[in-house]
Amino acid sequence: MIPTLFGITLVTFSIIHLAPGNPVELSIGGDQAGGMGASLTKGQQQEIRRRMTEMGMLDAGGNPVPIPMQYVRWVGRMAALDFGTSFKDKKPVIEKIAESLPITLMLSLSSILIAYLVAVPVGVFSAVKRNSVPDHLVSSVLFFLWSIPSFLAGTLLILTVGRAGWLPFVGLHEPGHERLGYLPWLGDHLKHVVMPLACMTYASFAALSRFVRTGMLENLGLDYVRTARSKGLPERSVILRHALRNSLIPVVTIMANILPALIGGSVIVELIFTVHGMGYMGFQSVLSRDYPVIMAIATFSAILTMLGMLVSDFLYCVVDPRISYH
Repeated sequence: MIPTLFGITLVTFSIIHLAPGNPVELSIGGDQAGGMGASLTKGQQQEIRRRMTEMGMLDAGGNPVPIPMQYVRWVGRMAALDFGTSFKDKKPVIEKIAESLPITLMLSLSSILIAYLVAVPVGVFSAVKRNSVPDHLVSSVLFFLWSIPSFLAGTLLILTVGRAGWLPFVGLHEPGHERLGYLPWLGDHLKHVVMPLACMTYASFAALSRFVRTGMLENLGLDYVRTARSKGLPERSVILRHALRNSLIPVVTIMANILPALIGGSVIVELIFTVHGMGYMGFQSVLSRDYPVIMAIATFSAILTMLGMLVSDFLYCVVDPRISYH
């Protein structure tokens, strides 16, 4: 995991620093240059240059430091959990991450949980009812959902459910939610997360359902399933205890890729529904070329990706005891 993390951060660091322009140049160009939204004063530009010098990006004469040396200095600060301060609002980057990461994790983990709770039963049902009318109907719906881009799904939800006033579609709370009691606060929060969660979940559960169905069909035709049936075991036991358990191995493998995909996909969902999570913050940071924030987000996303892969490796042994940790 450690060499992989260094590789990811090195590539990300090199790409964002080799791109033309820097925070000061973009801010001078204003909106047309894709900058921070307004031209900064000379004092603000000097402040950005000063912070870039403190972070080892510029030397004492204001000239760029070679990228390899910048990366070495950044790694040294990262080891001490010092990601610097944001060029945009001067806040410590670690504080911005602490505010945004729980929001994205809440949405992503809830989406994964819902996707698996829906996908596994749907996939099993579709496999057991193979080539029947319900199977064809389920397959058609799943392929339809899988083909819809998240930005289109979010827009359609806003134009239908949101405009009708059935559910809110901006942020995670109504203004003044701090004054609400716990139950009203929770109800307000749940109403706000319905549409973002729906946009983050439908494609995952559609794909997972197809994987579960394929794995079930493969295992239902194997000898050990026929042997279980010939021994007189109930069909429910054959399906759930024998075929399903072995069918979950590829599904567990996919789980390692779902979490990073959701974090990446949350950029679109968070922008559409104005949710101030990691995706929203990352998009704004790219526009303003806020290097410290971009690198912090890339680092935490890489760590979450590798943790997801590690968890899936351990789950192999839970799903199939024949697989050894050795």
